[in-house]
Amino acid sequence: MNAKPDGNQMPPEHQEMPLIEHLLELRNRLLKMVLAVVICFAAIYPFANELYLWLSEPIRSLLPVGQTMIATDVTSPFFAPLKLALVLSVFAAIPIILYQLWSFIAPGLYAHEKRLAFPLLFTSVLLFYMGAAFAYYVVFPLVFGFFTAIGPEGIVELPDISSYLNFVLKMFFAFGVAFEIPIATVLLILTGATTPDDLAAKRPYVVVGCFIIGMLLTPPDIISQTLLAVPMWILFEIGILFGRLARREVEEPEADEPAGE
Repeated sequence: MNAKPDGNQMPPEHQEMPLIEHLLELRNRLLKMVLAVVICFAAIYPFANELYLWLSEPIRSLLPVGQTMIATDVTSPFFAPLKLALVLSVFAAIPIILYQLWSFIAPGLYAHEKRLAFPLLFTSVLLFYMGAAFAYYVVFPLVFGFFTAIGPEGIVELPDISSYLNFVLKMFFAFGVAFEIPIATVLLILTGATTPDDLAAKRPYVVVGCFIIGMLLTPPDIISQTLLAVPMWILFEIGILFGRLARREVEEPEADEPAGE
């Protein structure tokens, strides 16, 4: 009978399923992920133009009266909303995608591992959405206000719809990933790669690293760099706090488990 290195018996579902069944299960999960994205796209695409208007509101509201965005490419009016609908479909399907991944790996986990894994998956989705919302409602008004205010006098600003879409999607992804720092911190602690005390001791380096990452992932202005770096540092501190709690949660069940024969 297969056993983990610590002598504990592996979950029955993990023992009995051969490799070919694992591959078939993975294929079925991947097909469900793709189907979820397709369904979301079919529901979102009819509203693609309205969604683009909503997405571009932070910059359109700052343009002078009578000015609007332009399309410098003949195909941009079609492909920009299409691209937005596709990306939003993936964003909307993230809970289903992560649930399918969870369903695939869950049979191989112990009960105390499941108690931690599912909350981590749920929290990672929530944090990603929070990062994107923070970028839209907090960062965009400040960044676009800064850019429209510093332009040379006499220069008419006419943002291109494709360039604007690429910019905001990059910002959504940057802030969404940055808000995953607590999850990464907790995982590093749970896997034994580091400890909460070691991370706390490296706090000065982390703060500097946050500002460097903010400089690389955001436009070259101090406002957007700070708006990314400061939340990253706060989330790092939150990750250390929850890492201590999660480590205690894991160590207590392991201490209660009988030693393997």
